[in-house]
Amino acid sequence: MGLQLSGIWMTEIFDPKCRRCPRLAQFLDDVRSKQPGYYCLPVPPFGDARAELLVVGLAPGMHGANRTGRPFTGDHAGILLYEMLHEFGFGTLAESISADDPLRLKNCRITNAVKCLPPDNKPIGAEINECNQFLAKEIETMPAGSLLIALGGIAHRAIIKAAGLRQADYKFGHAAEHDVEGRFTMLDSYHCSRYNTNTGRLTTEMFRAVFARAREIVGK
Repeated sequence: MGLQLSGIWMTEIFDPKCRRCPRLAQFLDDVRSKQPGYYCLPVPPFGDARAELLVVGLAPGMHGANRTGRPFTGDHAGILLYEMLHEFGFGTLAESISADDPLRLKNCRITNAVKCLPPDNKPIGAEINECNQFLAKEIETMPAGSLLIALGGIAHRAIIKAAGLRQADYKFGHAAEHDVEGRFTMLDSYHCSRYNTNTGRLTTEMFRAVFARAREIVGK
C-alpha cells in the first residue's frame, strides 16, 4: 500500500499509528466496528517518492481511501483524477481500483491535507493544523522547482501554512498559478468531488486544462 518507495523516507512524512486528533481517532474506531473490512487508519501518500508533482487533496473518503488504503481510490472522487494522470503520462493506468492493483504513478505522488477520515468529510481547523506537520515535511522532500496541485481551498491553504507563508498573499482560484517564493509552483483546481463534477462546477475540460498545464511545468 501507499508509496512505491518506502522505508526511512516514509517515516519522516507519515505516521501510520497517529491518533493525535481524538475526534478522528474515535471516528475511525467507530467506522471499523461497523466496517471491519475497511482500512480505517491514516492513509499514506501514494506514488513516486522522488516525484516532481505532488497532488494534494482534502482527506480520505468514507468508502474510498478509508476503505482501500490508497488516496482517491474506490469512490467517485478518484475517477477523473486518475484518468487525467494517465492521459498526461503521470500514471500507468487510467483507473485505481485497489491498493494492490498494478497502477504506478510516474514522477507524481498523491497525498492529503488530512490523513484520516473526518466525519461528514469535514475536518475541523485543529485537525487540519495538527496534520499539517506531515504535509510540511513532505513538501520539504520535494525537489527544487516542483509543482504542487491543490485540489480545493482547504488543500490550498494547508500548503501555504505548511510552507510557513501568509494566506493573504496566495488567493485560491481554479487554474490559478502561484510562484511560492521560488521554492515550488502551486496550481489550484476545484476538487474533483462528485458534487463538483455533477453540478458542473468542475468539468472534464477544466480539469484537463489543469493537468495539461501541469505537464508543461513538470516537463516530459
